[in-house]
Amino acid sequence: MIFIKNNDNIYKGHEKGEEMFAEIILNKTSKELNKVFDYIIPKNLENTLKLGDRVLVPFGANNKLTDGVVTNIKNTSQFANKDIVEIKNSYLSKEDIEFAKLMARRYFCNEFECIKLMLPPGTLSKEIDNWVKEKTEKFVYLSKNEVEINEDIINKKIKSPKHREVLKYLINKKDKILVQDLEKELEVSKNILKTIEKHGYIEIKEEIVKRNPFKNKNVKRDTEYVLNDEQQYAFFRVSELIKKEEFQEFLLYGVTGSGKTEVYLQLIRVALEQNKTAIMLVPEISLTSQTVNRVIARFGEDIVAVLHSRLSVGERYDEWQKIYNGEAKIVIGARSAIFAPVKNLGLIIIDEEHDPSYKSEMSPKFDARDIAKFICKNNKCPLILGSATPDLKTFYEAKEKDKIEILELTKRTNSSKLPDVEIIDLRDELVNGNTSMISVKLYKEIEENIKNKRQTILFLNRRGFSTYVLCADCGATVKCKNCNINLTYHQKENVLKCHYCGYKRTPITECDECKSKNIKYMGSGTQKLDAEINRLFPEASTIRMDVDTTSRKNSHEEILEKFKNENIDILIGTQMVVKGHHFPNVTLVGVILADNSLNIEDFRAQERTFQILTQVAGRAGRGELPRESSNTNI
Repeated sequence: MIFIKNNDNIYKGHEKGEEMFAEIILNKTSKELNKVFDYIIPKNLENTLKLGDRVLVPFGANNKLTDGVVTNIKNTSQFANKDIVEIKNSYLSKEDIEFAKLMARRYFCNEFECIKLMLPPGTLSKEIDNWVKEKTEKFVYLSKNEVEINEDIINKKIKSPKHREVLKYLINKKDKILVQDLEKELEVSKNILKTIEKHGYIEIKEEIVKRNPFKNKNVKRDTEYVLNDEQQYAFFRVSELIKKEEFQEFLLYGVTGSGKTEVYLQLIRVALEQNKTAIMLVPEISLTSQTVNRVIARFGEDIVAVLHSRLSVGERYDEWQKIYNGEAKIVIGARSAIFAPVKNLGLIIIDEEHDPSYKSEMSPKFDARDIAKFICKNNKCPLILGSATPDLKTFYEAKEKDKIEILELTKRTNSSKLPDVEIIDLRDELVNGNTSMISVKLYKEIEENIKNKRQTILFLNRRGFSTYVLCADCGATVKCKNCNINLTYHQKENVLKCHYCGYKRTPITECDECKSKNIKYMGSGTQKLDAEINRLFPEASTIRMDVDTTSRKNSHEEILEKFKNENIDILIGTQMVVKGHHFPNVTLVGVILADNSLNIEDFRAQERTFQILTQVAGRAGRGELPRESSNTNI
């Protein structure tokens, strides 16, 4: 045996030929630490440790316990002088490790940053004590049989009326019940339950429970719709490859309302029939709940899992475990759901594939479409990219390069026509004395819609009340101290806010540059539009959907359900209201200041503007009602 002394700590080593060593990549963000470190595998772990295991190891001068992942196991090492302390979990495979290495090279980032994407949510913190724990609840069980308890009640062996009430309730319940539910239902205290338990009539057990994001959903089951000829061809073409286990990339290029989602659902059914799983990505969290509802209505919630950042960490952890354990066969979520630990994958669907949110803005800056393509190739299954306004790169590869097969849906499923679009120049409105954001034509259309009990969507791609604050004397604007961009004024909170980093400051009354008090609040956001609509149509019911109104959990779904079920007259919103929503009673869409997005600092501004305008126009006339014109104010 040899001993190596380091920092007053002694670490055991083994003579050459006896020892086993592990190469470990640590959970560190520093580029200097983006490399493997050799550790000694203790004898008690030699037969259990394997590639991909997440372990705890001492690191640094203070030997603080740090987590890392085993990327290689070997017989020799020149550097190892510390032992692995503990194996925490074993979720990753050799293929996952190789995939993470490939991503790290492709996206110029730390290897562990890529590994994190494949680990359970809630276990990514460097502080191990902060990792998410399994949720437990206390349940009450009957310890004696019903006959014996009833005899004791009749013989007045159980004297307390409250004790008898509890036991009779449990007999009728014929199942376990949460302690807190029992306490609330019968208005009993914990001491009463402890006394009954002490006498041997009940048993209180602590059990692991799953956090269920679907618990408040009440979705009715539905059946498949009959596909039209175009849908049927698309379905047949893709389903054939699911059965043959062959890779092919498809672009499902369909106009808004053409029934792309129904094609997705029927293809998922084929994958399930082949004993395979499916992943479906959607770009916006606000879209996820609607998609989840449709999938649950078709397949039931038991085999569906959802992953997105608006779930609690505990919910995401349990949903991830549901997928990993093979209980969930269908995964729905935003960008990061592409890394869900599915087994026997049969299909990946990326809905609204043109959306820029599929590209991560944080390291690793991956594109979910590229990751999906890699995964589908490895699993020999088809990839579907769906959109009414495809990304130009995708469209070019489909049209010119023949890398992607196009499946076209040229007509709406209910045979309704696409809405008419009318462009209104607000400069003409100003000449005629109208200084409002709402043109006279759009005003009349909204008024008519309210009268006919039909719904309207108004889209303005700016949140807040005023989009910038200007000094009228020197021309200076109030900028973020971190990002150097204009701060937006939010009237409700009475604060100036940066929409990039979240920096806030109080509204100014004096210019920071020239000390002038001639301050103007310029531009328009959804808050100002909401105020304007309430002034013009005081009798109308309105609801607003933007980042400011959707900060609470489930707020997206609540707003959309309220708009749909309570028949609210006008929905005002940013890009959240643009994509994928299906509201049969919406017959009018107004786009406010439509040309604003042409001026954003993006070389694809024209493409993005076309996609947004096409998508928002597609929200109108999706039901059986005759459509109205879709007005665009510029």
